[in-house]
Amino acid sequence: MDTQTLFYSIPVAGLVGLAYAYTTATWIGKQDPGDRRMQTIADQISKGAMAFISAEYKVLAGFVVAVAALLIALNLSAGASPLIGLAFITGAGASALSGYFGMRVATQANVRTAAAARRGLAPALVIAFRGGAVMGMSVVGLGLLGLGILFIAFNAQFGALQGIEGGDPAKTQLYNVVQLLAGYSMGASSIALFARVGGGIYTKAADVGGDLVGKVESGIPEDHPLNPATIADNVGDNVGDVAGMGADLFESYIASIVGTMIIGITLTSGRLEAVLLPCVIAAIGVVISVAATYAVKTKEDGDPQAALNGGSVGAAVLMVVLAWFLIDMFIGMAKTGGHPITIGDKAVGTIDLFIPMAAGLAAGVAVGFITDYYCSKHKPAVDSIVAQSATGPATNIIAGLGVGMQSTAAPVLCIAAAIFAANHYAGLYGIALAGLGMLSTTGIQLAVDAYGPISDNAGGIAQMANLPPEVRGRTDNLDAVGNTTAAIGKGFAIGSAALAALALFAGYQEIALRGKPMTLTDPEVTIGLLVGGMLPFLFSSMAMKAVGEAAMDMIQEVRRQFREIPKLRPALELVKRAEDEGRDLTDAEEEQILEATKDTQVAKCVAISTNAALKRMVAPGMLALLSPVIVGFWSPQALGGLLAGTLVTGVMLAIFMSNAGGAWDNAKKQVEEQKKDFDMKVNTGKGSDRHKAAVIGDTVGDPFKDTAGPSLNILIKLMSIVAVVIAPFLN
Repeated sequence: MDTQTLFYSIPVAGLVGLAYAYTTATWIGKQDPGDRRMQTIADQISKGAMAFISAEYKVLAGFVVAVAALLIALNLSAGASPLIGLAFITGAGASALSGYFGMRVATQANVRTAAAARRGLAPALVIAFRGGAVMGMSVVGLGLLGLGILFIAFNAQFGALQGIEGGDPAKTQLYNVVQLLAGYSMGASSIALFARVGGGIYTKAADVGGDLVGKVESGIPEDHPLNPATIADNVGDNVGDVAGMGADLFESYIASIVGTMIIGITLTSGRLEAVLLPCVIAAIGVVISVAATYAVKTKEDGDPQAALNGGSVGAAVLMVVLAWFLIDMFIGMAKTGGHPITIGDKAVGTIDLFIPMAAGLAAGVAVGFITDYYCSKHKPAVDSIVAQSATGPATNIIAGLGVGMQSTAAPVLCIAAAIFAANHYAGLYGIALAGLGMLSTTGIQLAVDAYGPISDNAGGIAQMANLPPEVRGRTDNLDAVGNTTAAIGKGFAIGSAALAALALFAGYQEIALRGKPMTLTDPEVTIGLLVGGMLPFLFSSMAMKAVGEAAMDMIQEVRRQFREIPKLRPALELVKRAEDEGRDLTDAEEEQILEATKDTQVAKCVAISTNAALKRMVAPGMLALLSPVIVGFWSPQALGGLLAGTLVTGVMLAIFMSNAGGAWDNAKKQVEEQKKDFDMKVNTGKGSDRHKAAVIGDTVGDPFKDTAGPSLNILIKLMSIVAVVIAPFLN
C-alpha cells in the first residue's frame, strides 16, 4: 500500500465513524418516545441541556479566539508558522461539536430507553447502548477527520512528503507539521477541561442538593417529580457524563495519537512511517469499534454488564490481531524505502512494536476489570461499604475512602507493567504506542461509557412519569450497570493519561532540553517536582469547593420551595408515608402529587446549576493552562519537574477519587434493593438509617467521581501538551 493511500485513510476512517453516528441517530429518532408525560419530561431535560451547552460554548468561544491569537503572535514573533492557531481552533471546535452531537442524541435516547423498558430489558439495552455509540463514533469520527485533513493540508504547505528519504531537511519539515498538530491536541484538551469541570459542577450541584433535601431530609425517592432539582440533575447527567466525558476521551484520543507522532519524529529514524503508524492504527480502531457495536445485545433475562463487556473485549481482541499485520506492513515499507525504523542503535521489527501496543491494550482491559471489581454491586469492595453503613455515615465514609485508596494499587501496577514491556522493546516510542493501544478502540469504549447517563436518565423519566414497578426495575438494572461502565470509562481515560503524558513529557524533553537528562540534585527540577505534585490537590480542591458552594445554593432553593409552595408539603408527606408503609400510591394520591408537581419551579434550579458551572469552571481551567507557561519561561528544567510531579500525584488521586465515588454510588443502590422483612419491624433498605448513611456517602462521592477525579487526567495531558507547544520558545 502506498503512502498517499494511507494518508487519506485517516479522514476516510473519520467519515466511517460519522456515517455510523448519523445512521444510528436517525434510527434512534424513529423509536417510540413514550406517552405525552414522558415526552414532556424528556423535553424539559433536552432544553435544559442545550441551554447550558449553548451558554458554556459562548463563554469558551471567546477563550478559544484569545488563545489562538496568542499562539499566532508567539509563532510569528519567533519566525514559526501561524497555522498553529488554525490547528488550535479546529481541535477546540471538533471537541465541542462531538460533545454537542452526542448530547443531542442522548437526550433523545433517554426517553426512548424508558419507553422500550416497558417491553423488556433487551430492547431498552439496545437503545441505550446505541445512543452511547453515537457519542463514541462522533468523538473518533470528528477526531480523525480533523486530524487527517490538517495532516494532509500541512504536509502540502511544508512539502514534508517530498523527498522524505532525503535526509534532515525533510525530517525537519515533517517535524514542523507534527508540531502544528500539537496545537490541534491543545485545542481539544482546553475544551475538554472546561467541559469536564463545568459539566461536573453543574450535575453535582443538582445531584448533591437534590439528594440531601429530597432523600435524606424529606424521605422521598430519588428522581421524584416533587423534587424541583430532579430535572436539573437529569440535565446534569448529559452535560457532565455525556458532553463532558465525550470531550474528555476526545482529547485523550487525540493526545495519544499526537504524542506518538511527536516521539516518532524526535526519537526514531523511521520518519514518515513512525509518524503515520499511530494515525492508521487509530483509523483501523474506528472500523473495529463500529463492527463491535453490533455484538452488544442480551436476552431478556441476561446480564447487561456481560453484553457490554463482550463488545469491549471483542473489539480489543480483534484490534490485537489486526495490529500485528498493520505493524508488519509499516516495518516492511520502512525497509523497502531503505530507512528501517531505528530507536537509538537498534533496528526494530514487527514484534518490537506489536508487544508495546498489545501491552497497552491489555493494561486498559485489565484496568477496566479491576474497576469493575471495586465499583460493582455485590462484590467485596461495595459489600464492605454496605456493611459499614449499618453503623452510620462516619463508618460509610471511612470504608469508601479505604476502598478508593486500595483501588489505586492494581491499576498502577498494570500501567507500570505496560510501561516496562513497552520500554524494553521500543523505548519511549513503545510507551507512546502502549498509550495509543489502550485507546485504539475508543469508539466502543465511549459507547459503553455514555450508555450509563442515558440509562440513568431513563430511570429518572420512568420514576417521574410513574411507570409500572417492573419498568423501573429494568431501568434500575440498566442504571446500576451504567455506574460501573462509567467508572470503567474513567479508568481507561486515567490509564491512557499516564501513558500519553509520559510520551508528551519525553517529547518536551527532546524539544526544549535537547534530550538533556533532569536530575533531582538540580534545585529547579526539585522545585518543579514539588509544585507539580501539589497542583492536582489544589485543582481538586477548587473543583470540590465549587460543587459544595453550588450545592448549598441548590439546597436552599429546594428547601424554600418545599417550605413556601402550598401544595408541596402535603404531597411530600403523602409520598413519605407510602414509602414507610411499603405500598404503592392510589390513583387519587397520584393525582394529588401530579397537581403539586405542576407548581415546582424547575427553572430556578436549572439556573442555579448553570450559573454556578459557568462562574466556577474558569479558575481551575486557567490554573492548568497558565502553570506550565509561567514555570516554563522561568526554567525549562523546572517545567520538566512540574510535569513529572503532576503525572505521579494526578494519576493516583484520579484513580482514588473515581473508584471511591463509584463504589459509594453502587453501595447506595445495593442498600436500596434491600426490603423490609415480613413483619415490617426491620428496615435495612430505603428510609432506614443504613440508607441515610449510604446516601451521605454517595453524596460525598459524587464530586469525587464526576467532577474532580475525571478532570485530573485532562489536567495531566493539557499541561503536557501546553509544554510541548511552548517548548520551541524556551531555548
